[in-house]
Amino acid sequence: MIKTVLYPVKNLDAAKARFTALIGSAPVADSPYYVGWNLEDGQHVGLVPDSPTPGAAYWHVSDINSSLQGLVDAGSTVVQDPRDVGGGRLVALAEDPDGNVIGLVQDQA
Repeated sequence: MIKTVLYPVKNLDAAKARFTALIGSAPVADSPYYVGWNLEDGQHVGLVPDSPTPGAAYWHVSDINSSLQGLVDAGSTVVQDPRDVGGGRLVALAEDPDGNVIGLVQDQA
């Protein structure tokens, strides 16, 4: 299930103002390195300043390594291997043959 969408931004303050106007509420996370909003039904939208990785919609999966391998077996290439981004949350990125970036998230139990 896609639950997280991250947008890389060049100007965090300007992007925060745009998304606050769009969403209609203040962000739940607001720091110099990340700004994010929790939306309905467990959706989360985040802004990442000066990110070296492309923006992506992130699929929440139970086994990130297996899911990433499945994408590779189906013709995708790995953009970013699984890495811990804090609190045991793992993220990875793949790119399909059409150039679409697919994000994966696994939360540790």
